[in-house]
Amino acid sequence: MTVQPIRLFGDPVLRTAAEPVVDFDNELRQPVKDLIDTMRDEGGAGLAAPQLGVGLRVFAFDVDDVVGHLVNPVLHFPDEEEQDGPEGCLSIPGIHFDCKRRQNVVAKGFNEYGDPVQLVGTGLMARCVQHETDHLDGVLFVDRLDKVTRKEAMKAIRAAEWYGAPITGPGVAAGGDLTVKVSPHPIHGLIR
Repeated sequence: MTVQPIRLFGDPVLRTAAEPVVDFDNELRQPVKDLIDTMRDEGGAGLAAPQLGVGLRVFAFDVDDVVGHLVNPVLHFPDEEEQDGPEGCLSIPGIHFDCKRRQNVVAKGFNEYGDPVQLVGTGLMARCVQHETDHLDGVLFVDRLDKVTRKEAMKAIRAAEWYGAPITGPGVAAGGDLTVKVSPHPIHGLIR
């Protein structure tokens, strides 16, 4: 088992857009295994490489007994239908707020061997795919909340026991990044 520590809110890697994977070799297989093992150990529905301090466009998912990963995902939305429901994040532990997402998504990308993959998701799977793809763009779910709810979320984050803990890792400086970032994957009708 290759469980890794999860980077927490405030770590700059979570606000940095990940680089596309160009080499589908053995060097990619270890981060994919780490993502799946860590996600399962933490009981999460998904986990993106930046959450483990790896700046590559890859994430793992475990929704309704469907476990897998996607490399270099590109999202398409087949309709305008939305969902609104509770969302949390392993990098923001203990914090959950209702967040609008698209109800349906088609994600295209690759597996760890470079084979093309298409994932069609609805409901929780669609939420997971959008959440993890946001991570690859340096966007956190709190960035998608309306202004009033975002303010509540930031207050809850600042009050969290883990907030302000030293950030460790190669090339990481300590700090509490409270930057709000706009997703390059907007949702129709969402107020920012």
